[in-house]
Amino acid sequence: MGMKGKVALGAVVGVVVIGVVSANAGDNANSSADNGKGKDKDKGSSTSAQHPIGNGSGSGSGSDSTGAAKGTKAAEKTEAAFAGDGDFQVGSDVKPGTYRTTGNGDGDGDGDGMCYWERAKDAKGEMDSILANDNVSGTSYVTIKATDKLFKSSGCKDWTAVDPKAKGTAVSKMAGDGGMFRVGTDIAPGTYRSTGNTDDSCYWERAKDADHGLKSILANNNVTGTAVVTISASDGYFKTTGCKDWKKAG
Repeated sequence: MGMKGKVALGAVVGVVVIGVVSANAGDNANSSADNGKGKDKDKGSSTSAQHPIGNGSGSGSGSDSTGAAKGTKAAEKTEAAFAGDGDFQVGSDVKPGTYRTTGNGDGDGDGDGMCYWERAKDAKGEMDSILANDNVSGTSYVTIKATDKLFKSSGCKDWTAVDPKAKGTAVSKMAGDGGMFRVGTDIAPGTYRSTGNTDDSCYWERAKDADHGLKSILANNNVTGTAVVTISASDGYFKTTGCKDWKKAG
């Protein structure tokens, strides 16, 4: 069907919702327009403020010699739990739990399509079937619930299971287009700065979990110029797309 225009549930169009998200109220609001470049299934993000995908690398994992997290470095099972392409029935093909994919391209035409995933309540393939979804560059974490019926993944790297008790090496720098970082495992809590952002292309989000529902968002923003955000130790995850690299301030 080519570039599918299914929009995401509960997406916030335009700029941001600061704090607990209240715009487009309800987890089932369908309001965003198709703006991505993903591989055949670019449908927008289910929870984030509608944001363009940046051109940073964000495709590696671990950290560079300066300690900057490029992808993520969470301790996890090294064997893939399931492939990055396909429809998976929850309970039979994939077990409920939290999973991670990393090293995904940014869909900028360099041969790497963008990773698209979707949690669905049934296999009808309709807008109302979508519980949450996202277009991903770099890394993403997703929690698949026992009540979900189907998990769809297109153009993604293989998914690996994440041990919630696993420890990693939390660093104080991260790639601005690295995707999703686990707080306390991939990145350390603290106040971070990203400078030189243009045209509201930088999007960041503090999230309490990897459910990707509107209720998951603690705060978010689209930024031009310098972005400053304090990531709390109680936060679950931090998302960054289209930003310049982040460095811990102070």
